[in-house]
Amino acid sequence: MTEAVLSELWCHPVKSLRGHSLKQAEIDARGIVDDRRWMLVDENGRFLTQRQQARMALLTPTVRDDGLLLENCDGDRFLAPLRPEAGPLRVRIWDDDCDALRVSEAADAWLGDFLGQRCHLVYMPDASHRQVDMTYARQGDQAAFSDGFPLLLISQASLDDLNSRMASPLPMRRFRPNLVVAGCEAYAEDGWKRIRIGDINLRVVKPCSRCVIPTIDPETAEKHPDKEPMRTLLTYRRRDNKVYFGQNVLHDSQGSLSVGMPVERLE
Repeated sequence: MTEAVLSELWCHPVKSLRGHSLKQAEIDARGIVDDRRWMLVDENGRFLTQRQQARMALLTPTVRDDGLLLENCDGDRFLAPLRPEAGPLRVRIWDDDCDALRVSEAADAWLGDFLGQRCHLVYMPDASHRQVDMTYARQGDQAAFSDGFPLLLISQASLDDLNSRMASPLPMRRFRPNLVVAGCEAYAEDGWKRIRIGDINLRVVKPCSRCVIPTIDPETAEKHPDKEPMRTLLTYRRRDNKVYFGQNVLHDSQGSLSVGMPVERLE
């Protein structure tokens, strides 16, 4: 697999809001720095995603030195403070209860007005520890507010194969990966157990089961009328009543990743 390379890097600062591609990324204990470090929750502290709020796809977050810039599809902007101001809040993401900090009441109001729902923007502080499921992880493996794992990997060939089966191709960002690998066969990642990119060893631990989010157009927040790509994936990527596309990954060390780095299969 010496010909395989890291072709794309993606960071999604606020869970289920738009992501952005990177040329280089720092990897800390929770994955790509700033990835899913923020999240929206409802009034009960329960996490919100495009599953319930498709309009979240129309919000773009950008981490800057002077704050977290939020921009909606109309071009309206709000600069939220990087240092949370509104106090602690216990939040729930899936079955995990986590300590978080509310960013600001003004951020809550701006986001709530756009979404038409009262919500809170929260941040995961360094002191908050979210252990990855020990069925797949080691003690000390952490995630931020991603669904369950710090990194998601998909090969470009897998997307190319999927697109070849559909009437209209879809971009990689529909699947919200962190790492995209080019130069390998379609679904080669399904057979990987350990890989190395640069100086970082990674464990490929669990196929990613997909939800409805890839059916939502990130430009319009509208669901695909034919439920694509789920409709096509169901024909050949279904197992145990779930659809799998991509692999969840854990990293053994911190460091830097850059687009173009070789991807070496270790096991």
